Amino acid sequence: MSLRRYRVAIAAVVAIILIGLALYAMRGSAVHEIGARPASLAKLEPIERPQRLPAAAFFDAKGDRLSLATFGGHYVLLNLWATWCGPCVRELPALAKLQQDVPMLTIVAVSEGSENAAETARFLKSHDAGSLHVYTDPDHAFLAALGVFGLPLSVLVDRKGLEQAKAVGPADWDDPEAIAYLRKLTGK
Repeated sequence: MSLRRYRVAIAAVVAIILIGLALYAMRGSAVHEIGARPASLAKLEPIERPQRLPAAAFFDAKGDRLSLATFGGHYVLLNLWATWCGPCVRELPALAKLQQDVPMLTIVAVSEGSENAAETARFLKSHDAGSLHVYTDPDHAFLAALGVFGLPLSVLVDRKGLEQAKAVGPADWDDPEAIAYLRKLTGK
């Protein structure tokens, strides 16, 4: 092998290693890899065998049909809530703060109530959660697809669209330790 080919081969190997290290650093972590959850996220239970959530559609404020695939490539905290659910309503401001404090985590808070998008937006605003995007599930597709029997329900979905953890009931999403944990998880 000539000296020139040898140098090109070495440069290619070094480039591949550097690209691999950069991709590894950018990937974030799995729930299982970053250590113990803080007490504020005790209800956020890791999923033993992460898998894709069932395909189910919901709607944004404009009435456009969406699915979790819409958010592919991002960490997502899917939160199913309703206006008539006291614990759901109490955690809405915490979700809004979490959205602000952990920019690499997309909060998808889907209303399971009977309110339309405008009513849902007004409700969020009146409960210190107006910064959350409006999503509705008027036909309760997520409830049916996930077999949910209680609210609130939060599901942490990784960049690949795999369910990593689930919380049945409210969590203290705005707790400083919870925020630090989720920043570490998402790589930011």
